[in-house]
Amino acid sequence: MIPGKHPKHPNFRRSFLFAIQGFCTAIHQERNIRVMLVVGVIGCVLGFLVCFDVLAWCIYILCCGCVISAELFNTSIEAVVDLVSPEFHPLAGKAKDIAAAAVWVLCLMVGVVGLGLYLRALGLL
Repeated sequence: MIPGKHPKHPNFRRSFLFAIQGFCTAIHQERNIRVMLVVGVIGCVLGFLVCFDVLAWCIYILCCGCVISAELFNTSIEAVVDLVSPEFHPLAGKAKDIAAAAVWVLCLMVGVVGLGLYLRALGLL
């Protein structure tokens, strides 16, 4: 056996496919992910309309990636909490609320950054 390689650990290609499968599952099962993707596409269209420069596109894409990643983390935290605590427990609720709050704070910050990007592209900043 190769040192550091577990026999049941998937290879790189399979790991990549599992990640894609997880993303597709989230899109099909989680409304918030779909909403965020739609808002991201709308923002992208607006970026073309206001002629984002390369730096603005880089910031925009990074912000979109951060928001989607945060929502995926939030979704996975909620799934694990539901698994270990199927009945209501105050600590389970607290964990889920705090994970959701993290996404909310990130979305607020990304909204401020996005506003700055659009105002800059329009020459108002």
